Amino acid sequence: MPQQNQQPQPSRPVRRVIIAGGGTAGWMAAAALSRTLGKVLDIKLIESDDIGTVGVGEATIPSLAQFHRLIDIDEREFMAATQATFKLGISFENWRARGENYIHAFGSTGIDHWTAGFHHFWQKGRERGIAADYGDYCLEHRAARALRFGHLPDDGLVYAYHLDASRYARYLRRYAEHFGIERIEGKIADVQRDPVDGNVAALVLDSGRRLDGDLFIDCTGFRSLLLGQTMGVEYEDWSQWLFNDSAIAVQTESVGPAVPLTRAIAHDWGWQWRIPLQHRTGNGIVFSSRFVDDDTARAALLANIEGKLLTEPRVIRFTPGQRRQVWAGNVVGLGLATGFLEPIESTSIHLIQRSIVRLLQLFPTEGIEPTDVAEFNTQAADDIQTIRDFIILHYKVTERDDSPYWRAARDMTVPPSLQHRLDLFGGSGRVFRSQNELFSENSWVQVMLGQGLNPRTQHHTADVMPERELAAFLDGIRTGIDRTVAQMPAHQAYVERYCPAEKP
Repeated sequence: MPQQNQQPQPSRPVRRVIIAGGGTAGWMAAAALSRTLGKVLDIKLIESDDIGTVGVGEATIPSLAQFHRLIDIDEREFMAATQATFKLGISFENWRARGENYIHAFGSTGIDHWTAGFHHFWQKGRERGIAADYGDYCLEHRAARALRFGHLPDDGLVYAYHLDASRYARYLRRYAEHFGIERIEGKIADVQRDPVDGNVAALVLDSGRRLDGDLFIDCTGFRSLLLGQTMGVEYEDWSQWLFNDSAIAVQTESVGPAVPLTRAIAHDWGWQWRIPLQHRTGNGIVFSSRFVDDDTARAALLANIEGKLLTEPRVIRFTPGQRRQVWAGNVVGLGLATGFLEPIESTSIHLIQRSIVRLLQLFPTEGIEPTDVAEFNTQAADDIQTIRDFIILHYKVTERDDSPYWRAARDMTVPPSLQHRLDLFGGSGRVFRSQNELFSENSWVQVMLGQGLNPRTQHHTADVMPERELAAFLDGIRTGIDRTVAQMPAHQAYVERYCPAEKP
């Protein structure tokens, strides 16, 4: 658990906010703060054109659409500006076993009973030979497989986006500057601290300019200049559960229609992503240097891409984990400055967004309260630890034993919090989760079933339903979904009509 901030008294009122670093994290913070509090705060963002960003995360989850609605971002405009397409889920290929594929789709599957989730009824239907594949009862799953998309009434289709992260940062910059953000070009040469309380007092740029602030937001990436280096917040390493420590990213030209799915393709020592935008495809491979070298991983990536190369492959190193505090003193960290989890479930932008919303909810207008800082850190730790467990699940629960990498993943001891979930589902098919967890019961069920974990029993509510009634219940759900999907246009055609982007 994160340590509590040791400040004995509230600090001075917060009127000056300095965002250190741009990229997705910095400009998301700038956009949200300027849109909500820009009239009462002096907000500056320091960014250097000479410092690049990682910029490989191009797949998102549905919470981003909610974030955009909160700050009134127009979806069509945003999608056209970022070359975006729609995403209905993730296709996991070769994860359970070679040749075994499944989809983790957004939305819900089937209809739950108040005593038990839909998967209990589906499992009983499978035993009786009257149920189709689990994904056939999920609208998003069926639409993704059919390569179809459409906005439905009452937000009836749950979706996210594939986007160009660099273009997204530029789009948010224009948005934030409209609401008064001041962008300052320059590199941070020195961090000056208050000699009394140890908080950050000012940032000094290489030009000699000094920027004083009351609250500092660290978006300096893996350097973690303020949170890690200055405030000394320790990093908790999770590589005992998450072996991957390297990635190679490359962009290619599009060669066919964009599919509404992110593809995650397992290899013998890691996995590969494929993310379709309107005019190009984002590709990359995530791997463990303990089990493969860079050259072999690069060769495997280049042998499994489509289209002309638009960029040169580049290697990114990382240590999976999280800093023990996300808010320390008067510094709040965002994005890579706080930690890193591999992009298998597209959670990086979500974690940035969650921290921004949490900061706005706990914003220290009249001074930083230790209790607020402690609450912020507790919530942030809960968020990332449940996401960590969900990611570990993809490796621990597998039938693959064809390489040292997968054998080590299958045989590792996982965190007790995850082991409890596995034991609970494997025994009775039950999934219990806290209210604010990111991944729904349906997400846990899809991945556990997809990875090969099948419950030994199901809830008695499913046992007492007569076979004819169960068959009618299952068929009704499936027929309704088939009817809806048949009326949707092709995803590619819908994007071209709804939010066409200029070809770069």
